[in-house]
Amino acid sequence: MITRSFFGLAILILGVSTFNITYADDPKKAAAELETALELTPNVENGKQVYRACAVCHQPEGWGSISGYYPQIAGQIRTVIIKQLADIRARNRDNPTMLPFAKLDILTPQEIADVSAYIANLPMSRRNGHGPGSYLKHGKQIYDKNCAECHGDNAEGVAEDHMPLLQGQHYLYLVRQFKWIRDGRRRNADKKMVKQIQRFSNRDVIAVMDYISRLQPPQEKLAPPDWRNPDFPRFRSH
Repeated sequence: MITRSFFGLAILILGVSTFNITYADDPKKAAAELETALELTPNVENGKQVYRACAVCHQPEGWGSISGYYPQIAGQIRTVIIKQLADIRARNRDNPTMLPFAKLDILTPQEIADVSAYIANLPMSRRNGHGPGSYLKHGKQIYDKNCAECHGDNAEGVAEDHMPLLQGQHYLYLVRQFKWIRDGRRRNADKKMVKQIQRFSNRDVIAVMDYISRLQPPQEKLAPPDWRNPDFPRFRSH
């Protein structure tokens, strides 16, 4: 059975909604309600059904695009996915495309718990986008000094602190998000990080984001060569 969430999300993501979603009625309350999903036991099978709508943009595999327009979400830490949805709903992170996805009248906390677990279990792409490769040594120095303490030595993330996994992410997506954090468009960013990165030069940004994009997840998190998600055999991208 296709759930109401699938129809609602598909309509909204495709941009044919007939109602205004610009502002949440009560952002703080919405965020708190979404964060209850952290405590719920996920139903991954139902998460697969909910993910049908997500696949419209993120593709069945959850690998996003090398262009950086969509991130690789496959393999991301479950609690991080939930937290980001909560922050989008609370308007702590500007993302008009994803705001409908976080609306509680479209997706319940249980469904958020379900789809987050499904996404977290997807194997990651072996071929994410990289940068120019010019300053990788410099990028490693910056990462080790400024980033590893929070994101982990290999950018594996920290579930209990809602610190995202960054390894295997598309370079252009990392660069864009970094600039948005620096410029205040992602208000959910750690204040210490925001302060640190104000001094980064363009060369620093290119170097560290390129370095991060080349950090590979462990083999058990990677998809087999030429893998395609068998849960959506008849999917056609738009």
